Amino acid sequence: MLRWLIGGGREPQGLAETGEKLLELNGHTQKITAVITFPSLESCEEKNQLILTASADRTVIVWDSDTGRQVQRISCFQSTVKCLTVLQRLDVWLSGGNDVCVWNRKLDLLCKTSHLSDTGISALVEIPKNCVVAAVGKELIIFRLVAPTEESLEWDILEIKHLLDHQDNILSLINVNDLSFVTGSHIGELIIWDALDWTMQAYERNFWDPSPQLDTQQEIKLCQKSNDISIHHFTCDEENVFAAVGRGLYVYNLQMKRVIACQKTAHDSNVLHIAKLPNRQLISCSEDGSVRIWELREKQQLAAEPVPTGFFNMWGFGRVNKQASQPVKKQQENATSCTLELIGDLIGHSSSVEMFLYFEDHGLVTCSADHLIILWKNGERESGLRSLRLFQKLEENGDLYLAV
Repeated sequence: MLRWLIGGGREPQGLAETGEKLLELNGHTQKITAVITFPSLESCEEKNQLILTASADRTVIVWDSDTGRQVQRISCFQSTVKCLTVLQRLDVWLSGGNDVCVWNRKLDLLCKTSHLSDTGISALVEIPKNCVVAAVGKELIIFRLVAPTEESLEWDILEIKHLLDHQDNILSLINVNDLSFVTGSHIGELIIWDALDWTMQAYERNFWDPSPQLDTQQEIKLCQKSNDISIHHFTCDEENVFAAVGRGLYVYNLQMKRVIACQKTAHDSNVLHIAKLPNRQLISCSEDGSVRIWELREKQQLAAEPVPTGFFNMWGFGRVNKQASQPVKKQQENATSCTLELIGDLIGHSSSVEMFLYFEDHGLVTCSADHLIILWKNGERESGLRSLRLFQKLEENGDLYLAV
């Protein structure tokens, strides 16, 4: 079941401000594994946007975003579809399971690869030159799409290259920009790739590796569980890649090609989802039910500028977890040029927070295994808006001039 918060031919601003549930999409019988939007073509008269959802029930359902109506169900898959991606320039979409299938807007199967793996494709992203990269176990496979021409009216998808540099299964794959993409593995490997020639630009392993000054026994204890070092999610900006590694957060600078900041115990359990906020801030959610907001700071600012505690009041709920906001050991700080400081802790969920949507001007929507969807508001901004509306109402009624 999906509750759709954007669409319906209505302005996102109103939805984010009110938290109104527009549509409820019922159709899948098992866990939803992927969701994407398929925008309409600019040349097309009909401007309706399609929503594509994949599920562990081995189906993909196409929905009309305006009405929530089920347009079509595709149930010819031999395995769970774990990822979906749209190549808007070619007006096609791809599904990744134990093979890669290429579909058009009418939901015709254009072409597909041979069987790749019983474990399936964990991630799929577009890269230049009509290519896509698929994460299949430890491998990255580069595919090129061949569009119809005058000589051949058939679509085709060709295997171009296999990249075998990861030592364990790849869990995370995202585009950094038009020129590079990044992958992360179960044992904590982070690799930056050139998106044009598919060569390795940087390789990082042992994010958790202690410097000589650290307490070695403590670090060994942290490494006893492989889940503590798995890269679960990525986000990035023009300067940095932010990685959710086990219970921790790491900031990898693309220019310096090294980790510039980290919080090894950002949460009590695995970090499931992260996103970049404005003003060098980062938000993360975890299996422990917490949602936390962090700020990336230069080391020079740390001594002169205390950690602000008023941010929680801005979002209406929460508290500062003093233990989690403490900087990591001084010896470790010597190896990094920045710190990740905890500035917000949003309390409201009682179970694992799976993911969230951030609306830059209107708030944050979090969803959890406790079946709650919570809309968080920036309290400081909302207070200012309420004051502005009050003055406008007083002015309309003429009350604003009575004291003059």
